[in-house]
Amino acid sequence: MGFKKLMAAFGAGGASVETVLTEPNVVPGGVVQGEVRIQGGSVAQQIESVSVGLQARVEVESNDGEYKQDVQFHKQQLGGTFEVQPGAVHTVPFGLDIPWETPVTTFMGQHLTGMNVGVTTELAIARAVDSGDLDPVNVHPLPAQQAILDAFGQLGFRFKNADLERGHIRGTRQRLPFYQEIEFYAPQQYRGLNQVELSFVADAHEMDVVLEMDKKPGLFGEGNDSYRAFTVSLSSYRETDWAAYLNQWLAEVGGRRNWL
Repeated sequence: MGFKKLMAAFGAGGASVETVLTEPNVVPGGVVQGEVRIQGGSVAQQIESVSVGLQARVEVESNDGEYKQDVQFHKQQLGGTFEVQPGAVHTVPFGLDIPWETPVTTFMGQHLTGMNVGVTTELAIARAVDSGDLDPVNVHPLPAQQAILDAFGQLGFRFKNADLERGHIRGTRQRLPFYQEIEFYAPQQYRGLNQVELSFVADAHEMDVVLEMDKKPGLFGEGNDSYRAFTVSLSSYRETDWAAYLNQWLAEVGGRRNWL
């Protein structure tokens, strides 16, 4: 992101700010490194605070339909008050922690359609706050997440779309105000099945995996055979053949519903 002018409330000749990410590739639980560069204007200015955070574009359901909303789900303040002199460049380095529940945005080197997640910067001067542009980050799957995504690929599922939905999946360790759904088209051998949706809810040790087929709006109930939730250890996930696990579940449901 290039230098950008702050809001007019800061006055003519005010400072400008640029955020530079050293490495935009990260995994949940990791750290994004970068720096905020503040370019002094024509007068000295007191910077009350600088902060960086993570923002995602989330789908929200209302009585009037669906709409998109930018949600900041993590924020980190950088240092205290300082003064930037005219024409001077003040650099503030940072390491922004990435929450374990941060949605995956990149898989096998490709951006997941529908994902819009990045770092935002806020600069406060004289009781006014300016929010900078979004600097995208590439959130790669954890190894345990990668193993399950790979299993879908081995079974012939094709990626359809990913989205973030405001709300909570009950019975999981979810703490963020939204969750991710990764949707796959089903291969021909699972006739009668349109698609499967996958959600991950992770912490530092385990993750909840939620699978649902033939989803109905707002339905997340354990009482139907098209829903499955289980917990995976981030350290021992290799002990399971995930392609076989998924195929067994799909075959069981397909048999009961006379798909297969």
